[in-house]
Amino acid sequence: MPRFQAVLFDFFGTLTRCVQRGSAHRTIAELLGCSVDTLIDVLDRSYYQRASGRFGNAEATLRWVCGQAGVHPSDEAVRAAVASRHRAVRADTRLRAEAVPVLAALRRQGVRTGLISDCTHELPAFLPQLAVAPLLDVRIFSVQVGRCKPDPALYLAACHRLDLTPADCLYVGDGGSQELTGAERAGMTAVRLAAPDLAGHMVFNADHGWHGPVLTSLTEVLDLLEPVAVG
Repeated sequence: MPRFQAVLFDFFGTLTRCVQRGSAHRTIAELLGCSVDTLIDVLDRSYYQRASGRFGNAEATLRWVCGQAGVHPSDEAVRAAVASRHRAVRADTRLRAEAVPVLAALRRQGVRTGLISDCTHELPAFLPQLAVAPLLDVRIFSVQVGRCKPDPALYLAACHRLDLTPADCLYVGDGGSQELTGAERAGMTAVRLAAPDLAGHMVFNADHGWHGPVLTSLTEVLDLLEPVAVG
């Protein structure tokens, strides 16, 4: 493989362990006055619309969800549900044990790092609180860009902020949102993380047509980089 100047990571299922909606989401449904099943159905079928920021900020987005669910909660209830959803998504987010060591090792080697994530409003809000935050040179969130993977705009935005070409970058992801195909089409080298825990991972639009290199641990990313020459 070539000498990469940056490694760009997906977030959910890549820097984190598998994600499933936990019990905290029940509180959101109760606050909004709908069943959990109804809420989950609306969230699932509107994921890419919400992750592209189509309905405005977090409160406006949840009001749209309420309309789809056929409920009309008070303004106070909606605000409480927004806060509850933030806590629920944060509770579902568990960094991989190797995430911080791998990012730190890359930076010690002079390799820049970045994040490209399809996400709703919660991740940009709580990412600064996570241990990986100071180890990321660039953060690209779909909800802020207004597009979702595999749209090349997300990958190219990361390159632009790093002042690198796509060929300079290695992309690592679990394969949701056809992100690996998207990274390759944008001109990057892509590898799939297929860690054992991802068998139960919540994923949308999986990259079933991609058959490139596969890693079973984030630590294997370090093996894909040429060693830095020592003076």
